Amino acid sequence: MPASRKIVVDGHPLRLTNLDKVLYPETGTTKGDVLAYYARVADRMLPLLAGRAVTRKRWPDGVGTAERPEPAFFTKSLDSGTPEWVTRTTLTHNEEPKTYPLIDSTATLLLMAQYAALELHVPQWRATTGGERGSPDRLVLDLDPGPGAGLAECIEIARQARHLLDSIGLSTCPVTSGSKGLHLYAHLNGDLTSADASNLARELARGLEKANPDLVTSQMRKSLRPGKVFVDWSQNNAAKTTICPYSLRGQPRPMVAAPRTWDELDTHPDQLDGDQVLSRLDHEDPLAEFVSS
Repeated sequence: MPASRKIVVDGHPLRLTNLDKVLYPETGTTKGDVLAYYARVADRMLPLLAGRAVTRKRWPDGVGTAERPEPAFFTKSLDSGTPEWVTRTTLTHNEEPKTYPLIDSTATLLLMAQYAALELHVPQWRATTGGERGSPDRLVLDLDPGPGAGLAECIEIARQARHLLDSIGLSTCPVTSGSKGLHLYAHLNGDLTSADASNLARELARGLEKANPDLVTSQMRKSLRPGKVFVDWSQNNAAKTTICPYSLRGQPRPMVAAPRTWDELDTHPDQLDGDQVLSRLDHEDPLAEFVSS
């Protein structure tokens, strides 16, 4: 593969550079490989990104190794050199406006990968045409295992949460996070505000804690987490973001926040890497219902 290429995507010119640069040393995964991954998952990922202000986590020098990780940094505002064709929205944080990208095309998705934005984080709401925060269209519970707990415990609690959400008419989809835990999404119809969704998620987390006091905590304190699953409800706050499904992760290996079916978590209760996710693209998208409207 040449070290750089000029291509046209969605009618926009892109100059892709340092394609042979290794971003994941443990697997030899290059920047070219990362770009190829995002190009192939674009049809699945773009509907999940649409309308959402994207915070990017960048690793310009690659992720490093487990023993010697490379530093990363979060980027909210667009760089001054961002092409004019990139769709954007301006939102105010603590009285300071920030202009975010709206990733609505394969070209923009690849541009973010060109900038070594391996992780793409989004809120649960979409920006309105007037540049305001809309009502959330999904609720998320972030199930994070503490020391002595693992993905199996997260799946157990996710199934209990699914039952609770089913009982109030909310359909769900699990997403293995690509790190240690699992994200459980519930589809919302837009009737709730972010505050409403956050309150609902908090009550769900507290209910799971009450039913499983030896396995679940709904509290932030890390001292409470050994041997338990922390059910983080706070990511429904309008100011918070969650890794977008199908995004790569800045782990030593190119893991992915991967949408799963409930049935496969019985037989394959594990995290997935980029190659595994690509091999599944011919199958039905577990999150299809979440992007149908």
